[in-house]
Amino acid sequence: MLALNHYNRIKIVLAEKNKSNKWLAQKLDMSETTVSNWCTNHRQPSLPTLFKIAKALNINPRNLINA
Repeated sequence: MLALNHYNRIKIVLAEKNKSNKWLAQKLDMSETTVSNWCTNHRQPSLPTLFKIAKALNINPRNLINA
């Protein structure tokens, strides 16, 4: 069985904060497709972008990463 690697928790945190992918994309001035790829863990944001995401969501960046 193929293991799914969920490196980030962006989708979960957005749901907890009642925010959408579209909202985050607008907040970061990025495409919705990019944010969608992060939420599905098909791609990962860069470390500086991860900090921007955390700031937009008003959380600690560590809360966006699965340990």
